[in-house]
Amino acid sequence: QVQLVESGGGSVQAGGSLRLSCAASGQTFSSYNMGWFRQAPGKEREFVALSSWIGSKTYYADSVKGRFTISRDNAKNTVYLQMNSLKPDDTSVYYCAARYRGLIATTPADFDSWGQGTQVTVFS
Repeated sequence: QVQLVESGGGSVQAGGSLRLSCAASGQTFSSYNMGWFRQAPGKEREFVALSSWIGSKTYYADSVKGRFTISRDNAKNTVYLQMNSLKPDDTSVYYCAARYRGLIATTPADFDSWGQGTQVTVFS
């Protein structure tokens, strides 16, 4: 397993942008599928974006497609989530997650390691 630490959350006006970072420990970061999930109060944790370990392919939830971009820097053991055109509905705690190799997955139960989460608040 890897240890994950998120940063970059905060409060922003609707239409604004934030960039989340997730730093991972260990030397095999490039072998992990890296995902971002979010969870709002009273709701289930939901998939946001994924960067695959093979070819760094990217996948997005429909709700964020065209507004959010996931990227990774394997040399820095870090995955990013650039969030643009933020909406109040994007308000959540955002979690970074890692899944060692394997098939593409977007379900929280399929991920092995989780960060502590970072709060994103979008106000109108």
